[in-house]
Amino acid sequence: MGKITGFLEFERETPSRRAVEERLQDWNEFELKLPDEKLQMQGARCMDCGIPFCHKGCPLGNLVPDWNDLVYRGRWREAGERLHSTNNFPEFTGRVCPAPCEEACVLNINNNPVTIKLIEKNIAEHGFAGGWITPRPPSRHTGKRVAVIGSGPAGLACAQQLARAGHEVAVFERADRIGGLLRYGIPDFKLEKRIVDRRLEQLHAEGVTFVTNCNVGSDIHGDELRARFDAICLALGATRPRDLPIPGRELAGVHFAMDYLPQQNRRNAGDTLDPATAITARGKRVVVLGGGDTGADCLGTANRQGARVVHQLELLPRPPEARTAEMPWPQWPMILRTSAAHEEGVRRDWSVNTKRFSGENGRVKGLHIVRLDWRRDGERAVMQEVPGSEFELECDLALLALGFLGPEADGICAELGLKLDARGNILADNYRTTVPGVFTAGDARRGQSLVVWAIWEGREAARAIDTYLVGETFLPASPNL
Repeated sequence: MGKITGFLEFERETPSRRAVEERLQDWNEFELKLPDEKLQMQGARCMDCGIPFCHKGCPLGNLVPDWNDLVYRGRWREAGERLHSTNNFPEFTGRVCPAPCEEACVLNINNNPVTIKLIEKNIAEHGFAGGWITPRPPSRHTGKRVAVIGSGPAGLACAQQLARAGHEVAVFERADRIGGLLRYGIPDFKLEKRIVDRRLEQLHAEGVTFVTNCNVGSDIHGDELRARFDAICLALGATRPRDLPIPGRELAGVHFAMDYLPQQNRRNAGDTLDPATAITARGKRVVVLGGGDTGADCLGTANRQGARVVHQLELLPRPPEARTAEMPWPQWPMILRTSAAHEEGVRRDWSVNTKRFSGENGRVKGLHIVRLDWRRDGERAVMQEVPGSEFELECDLALLALGFLGPEADGICAELGLKLDARGNILADNYRTTVPGVFTAGDARRGQSLVVWAIWEGREAARAIDTYLVGETFLPASPNL
């Protein structure tokens, strides 16, 4: 695929980013555009590797070598058709996916991998710019009705596939706007919301109905849904945040990341927030607890709000800079990753544990922290506090980005009598829950994961629902099955 000698002739090249000083003044995306001729050179780097491990690295099984070759040859429209055959929303994954496909790239064994994520994003952008991404309403209707609960990537992918199969689909969202995590979880500087809105226009034109400000289990109940719809898909996400139950947790100024991040997205959308509940980092000493993507989103947001200083703390040890023998190719390597948000100003620290919050007049003013020593005990990693290593960090705003525990068990889950698995996720076999006619997909089923996994889950749940409704399905299966 690509040019046979392309990987020998061309180096990996990625777009420049807007200067930190500039991008901290707004909420727009920070990545500049790479010219088409350079993108074609990047597509040319895709090797005729025999076994394209990128297929398996990508949860969606994207046909990466195929559309890399088409991009190299300037056949953008055909590349878009091949890309959309496995991925409903490549403009999302091309922006926010951590690109496990690139880690699995054969070229990554001893060179720099193909810029798969970059090419994917630009194929989608060519499609919208060229008017090639158009609604695909069904040629026939089945008369069956499906309710999809949740409008994140899993719910939207499921809804689009089912609508294209000829079913009548309604998506219920408890927030005031459609998009779920895409709308209120991911900052605008990573995913501008106009990108979400233009895809929603396509779904609407394909017949998907959106119902906002509707908390299923409260505004509409399970028995009514089951009476009105032939099938239900719960794509609720994993919205229960992991807490940090230590002394001082009750102090004002200690917040979950997902209480903080959506507020800025709302401001950017033109909403006016209640000053009594508004959270801002302006002029504050901010500490982000958690070293993952959500933590990075918090620090990028805090810096744009004008934080005085931002610290990011991680319980685990500092990862290695490159692969080790314990993480061989093509496995996903747990290595040190520096995002664009980290470039914008942060003080990172690893192997530290917050013991308590302290404050004045009911507001947080500091974190009391101890350093950790991580050691192996057989197959287990065990942490021990380092004696005499305690220290205090001044803090006016503490953000808990410690991960998520699964879907909310009350509400619609309780109303429908759904069973949960040992991890607190909705129990399902081939996306079918323990209640007939009720299905689940995304983080609600598999636990906290990636947008790319959510899209895959939504597509596969749609196949299961389509089969349940009409006895068979012609919706495409993932190449990874």
